[in-house]
Amino acid sequence: MQFPPRPLTAAFLTALSAPASADPTTDSADATTDPRLQTVVVTATRSRQDAFNLPASIDSISLQDPTANTPGINPSEYLQGVPGLIARDRQNYAQDEQISIRGFGARSTFGVRGVRIYQDGIPATAPDGQGQVSAFSLDSGERIEVLRGPFSALYGNSSGGVIQIFTADGQGATQYRGSLAGGDYGTYRLAANVRGGNDALGYNVDFAHFYTDNYRAHARAERENGNAKITYNVGSDGKLTLLANTTSLPNVDDPLGLTRAQFNANPRQPQPVAVTFDTRKSVHQEQGGAIYEQNLSETQTVRALAYYGERDVQQFQSIPVSTQQKPTSPGGVIDLAGNYGGSDLRWAYRDMLAGRPFELTLGTSYDQQRQHRLGYNNFVGSVVGIQGALRRNEQDNEADFDQYLQGKWDFTDRWSLTAGARHSQVRFDSADRYITASNGDDSGKVSYGATTPVAGLLFNAADNWNLYVSYGNGFETPAFNELGYRPDGSSGINFALVPSRSRNGEAGSKFRFGQGGEFDVAVFQADSRHELAVENSSGGRTTYQNVDKARRRGIEAQLHYPIGEQWRFETSYTYLEANFESPYLTCPAASTCTTPNTLVPSGSRIPGVPKSDFYAALKWDGGNGWNASLEADAASNVAVNDLNTEFAPGYGLLNASLGYRFVAGHADVNTFIRLNNLLDKSYVGSVIVNESNGRYYEPGIDRMAMFGVQVAWGKR
Repeated sequence: MQFPPRPLTAAFLTALSAPASADPTTDSADATTDPRLQTVVVTATRSRQDAFNLPASIDSISLQDPTANTPGINPSEYLQGVPGLIARDRQNYAQDEQISIRGFGARSTFGVRGVRIYQDGIPATAPDGQGQVSAFSLDSGERIEVLRGPFSALYGNSSGGVIQIFTADGQGATQYRGSLAGGDYGTYRLAANVRGGNDALGYNVDFAHFYTDNYRAHARAERENGNAKITYNVGSDGKLTLLANTTSLPNVDDPLGLTRAQFNANPRQPQPVAVTFDTRKSVHQEQGGAIYEQNLSETQTVRALAYYGERDVQQFQSIPVSTQQKPTSPGGVIDLAGNYGGSDLRWAYRDMLAGRPFELTLGTSYDQQRQHRLGYNNFVGSVVGIQGALRRNEQDNEADFDQYLQGKWDFTDRWSLTAGARHSQVRFDSADRYITASNGDDSGKVSYGATTPVAGLLFNAADNWNLYVSYGNGFETPAFNELGYRPDGSSGINFALVPSRSRNGEAGSKFRFGQGGEFDVAVFQADSRHELAVENSSGGRTTYQNVDKARRRGIEAQLHYPIGEQWRFETSYTYLEANFESPYLTCPAASTCTTPNTLVPSGSRIPGVPKSDFYAALKWDGGNGWNASLEADAASNVAVNDLNTEFAPGYGLLNASLGYRFVAGHADVNTFIRLNNLLDKSYVGSVIVNESNGRYYEPGIDRMAMFGVQVAWGKR
């Protein structure tokens, strides 16, 4: 197949030629100062920049939009319109949301893998690349930034993309906010927020409680989130920010995935063994951090960040008793208790170089996680679903130590260069404390290192039109859960795995309309060596291997366009080919093979990645308090396993919302009603790739009504 495909090439060339027919009377000065056209981001360069003037694909999604008309339960509610990003609500809070960027992270069976997650600069991704978004506080948040493409590599290990949430600064008179959202299947969410500040001190404190009986049986979930941000101005040139965050999922049921036959028969049913073994998960996490920023001069600043947290996880799995009884089995209950922390120190310089604007950032970071991993049987005698005998006891430590340098130079009126590099060293250390006659000492350690350069060139073709190219290297180590089992069935860490390394290129066009809209197009390609893939999967255990070559390439397009003063249209489209480019052997699902014996041919699709993903929304803000939206979301089919023997079908959904805002005394009241899956389609919402028993399918929810009200009051 030619790349890009001919229709997509035509679309891209059309986009590049669009400015030729733009209105020549547009005032260029107004176009660059109109606040509607300024999308200020920090993730790409670690300094405040207009996204339009960067050679990177980066989006900023506001969490302060009163017309969003969404309950604020999951980040996926806000990320649907970002091209290249797949954010799927699994309807399974034991496994967190499924997020991938340009095909990176699609293989994750739980949490977020291959994509770096940050909250106010603090990593929500461990040094091994495993992260989660369940700690995001959406009520107190100001925006979410999503960075895609080569410049993600400047964040180190597993940077197939970067997602970062920013808590709003507290400022102005004290404001109190309360919100309630509820809907079908016993779902509700309560939240309370207080924020405010003056010239010296700012504060933003939030607490939220969420509960659902859920669409599927045995999928009850409860979650509590707390978040606080305190800012204090130190003198005239310093700023101290204190951050605290808590997350609790006290006892979340896991319905597990369904086979295709089970999904077709009844998508609301749990997997029967989920009920038998009472599969469930609990998570408790607390963390705190501090950021200090100081201006050293008119051209230099320093920034220091430190954080510390504790996280406990207990998970009951549905591992067959016969499998747990094997001498080297770690059992069917995972019990993790640990702490994590780190620091980041950077120096920034901004001045002129050869008479042109220039900025430079130099920094170093250190992150570590210490995790005491216990494993127990999920049975006692003939009773299953309860904690039994100890089967695993080890201390797992991981750490990274990185140094990075990046800069931006506008070396002519129309050309700018953005470049950088990061050196990463990631260490894994496992100390085995469960040693028996039939289960020997499996202690071990390994260290991985990489230097990842990246550069981008931007050309200002016109005052409202930029073209750019960028290229960089990236790498991704195995996560501890991927190192956790050896292919031959013996106990211990699989240190034979090596990191995947990638070469990433991108070319794009960014065009702004004079009336406030923007049209962005990007083509991209990422070639990987030593891609991680499944070697065998049986008895609830998955082991991994390195595959020689893989490729991800495609095209993204995004349009935001105002239609008059009351209407706006938003749409995005992604075409993505994600394939293994080298053949390799694996074991089929539900087989008993321990030595791979089935060929995955070259050109097989990487599972979990749709070739096409489309989003469109028509939004109306009447200006008299009323607002409404109609949204369309569609995706093509996805392979569910490396062998491509099964596919989850594609789907198309419609969602609608209606909102009304009004003032009552000193209170601003915002109400909404929302209908998801308006046409009541039955569809697969997400997949568990390479599930060992062929239970790949996680059903999407049927038509669901949600309502909500938010009240904000305080001095005007």
